[in-house]
Amino acid sequence: MPDHVHLLIEGTTSAADLKRVAKRLKQGSGQSWKFRTGARLWQEGYYDRVLRPGEDPKVVARYIVENPVRARLVAHPAQYPYLGSDVWTLDELLDSLI
Repeated sequence: MPDHVHLLIEGTTSAADLKRVAKRLKQGSGQSWKFRTGARLWQEGYYDRVLRPGEDPKVVARYIVENPVRARLVAHPAQYPYLGSDVWTLDELLDSLI
């Protein structure tokens, strides 16, 4: 998305810290962007939503995959260059759209 990012992140230990992860992601990418462009990349803060027990993370992944299509940036999710997962293959994500 040209003005925001969707991430599906799973904390796998009791020490998982979303606040710290968000800060590091934004800080690293923001510094790199500012170095290249001179402009600020991120607003302060972020919006998060915690999945409840029983919610299927693949449903959320499906929403994220479909977002560039809803925004009319591409006709099909596979055309979006910033699509990916460390858990599911692109085929698994796209097959789940059917």
